[in-house]
Amino acid sequence: MKTFYNLINIAIVLISFSNYSLQAQSNFISPAYEHFILDNGLKVYMVVQKEVPLVHFRAVVPAGVRQDSKANAGLSELTANLLSSGTASYDKETIETTLDFMGASYNSSSNMEASVLTSSFINKDLPHVLPILTEMLTKPSFEEAEFVKSKQRAVAGVDQSRESPRSVINNYFNQLVYGKHPYANIPSGTKQSIERIELKDVNRFYSDHYTPMGSVIAVVGDFDPTKMKTQLTNLFSSWNNVGKVKNNRTVLPSLDSSKVVVVNKEDARETTMLIGGVGVPRNISDYIGIQVINTILGGRFTSWLNDELRVNSGLTYGARSGFSALREGGSFSMSTFTANETTEQTIDLLLKTYQKIHKTGVDSKTLESAKNYVMGQFPPDYETNAAIARFFTDTYTYELPLDYIDRFNESVSSIDIVKATQIIEDYFPKENMQMVFIGKASEITPIVSKYGPVKVLEITEDVYE
Repeated sequence: MKTFYNLINIAIVLISFSNYSLQAQSNFISPAYEHFILDNGLKVYMVVQKEVPLVHFRAVVPAGVRQDSKANAGLSELTANLLSSGTASYDKETIETTLDFMGASYNSSSNMEASVLTSSFINKDLPHVLPILTEMLTKPSFEEAEFVKSKQRAVAGVDQSRESPRSVINNYFNQLVYGKHPYANIPSGTKQSIERIELKDVNRFYSDHYTPMGSVIAVVGDFDPTKMKTQLTNLFSSWNNVGKVKNNRTVLPSLDSSKVVVVNKEDARETTMLIGGVGVPRNISDYIGIQVINTILGGRFTSWLNDELRVNSGLTYGARSGFSALREGGSFSMSTFTANETTEQTIDLLLKTYQKIHKTGVDSKTLESAKNYVMGQFPPDYETNAAIARFFTDTYTYELPLDYIDRFNESVSSIDIVKATQIIEDYFPKENMQMVFIGKASEITPIVSKYGPVKVLEITEDVYE
């Protein structure tokens, strides 16, 4: 069965590649969809795709990392991971053996805004898979033994992540940018916060946040939409948890000065760095234009940052920039790493290259190249069942217009030098940069002290604490 499932996945890739070569030549069009809302507030999108006999299911609930507190950091992720550990009708072994026998993949996880349950399976198994997924989402049992094992894995994961600077550097950076805003929460938690979490906290978090109101489901693939609507309605109409905590909007803090954090990893042979500032919310009208400009700066292999720091100077194996855009705001950052002895040279070159975008801007040839690149990369992002399902749930979570795909090429094409200049001025920060460096503090601190007041931590410490 697994062999058949793998062959199906290969077919999807081949079909997607074929579609890409045709669609890239013209405006990419979003697929037809049907949506409805159950009486309990659950929103559902259905998209029929007949190319292969597969179905992808994606459920998103308002139970993200932003709902954690300092005391229980990691609770959202721990709760999401436990969804597949047993339900009212299916124990963990039954879930695993049943879905594995059918070759169905499944995963539950948590991100900053929400928790997500996904599954891909052959369409003939719909009657068997959907009831299991429904109970994982609406009737998890949260058994004590599985909770203890999951906590142990989470603590071990925190320890393991400290061995890789790139695994933890965003935690420090987010706290500089977001301050006391929930976006500063550490997704995996800390050892102390995880150890404090009890099973009753998981049950309370689930009860407070896993609610149909505010949740969205997308089902994409080869199925009869009438039958699917009936199935989903019958399965999810009884989910009536009203919850207790509303996902109220919170104002992000402003940055009025540059700050520098040096995280000491005494055995490090290289310096890992993240430099940036305030970004943008995901639904901002200029988001597409921002992606075009960022492509020039650090969003592709031939970007300015990668050219200067990797190709021309050989200081690193890679350098990039990007915007982490969430519902209420986001961050902008540039990242790279280099040997201890070239730390100062790398920082100076990175900042000099970034300043170029403000001092000289972009020329028409460079802008046109970036626009073509972005338009060429766009169609493959929305061709698999999973990607289409993610788009529809994202439109709900991040409040995006449903015609985002349809007008993408038009939006890119309309960006001229005047617009590009305005985007750079409005969204790429020029001052109050936040900087995090992980490496040998005794060597890094004297170098970076010129950029602002320096706070030195050990790799075992969390600013969050």
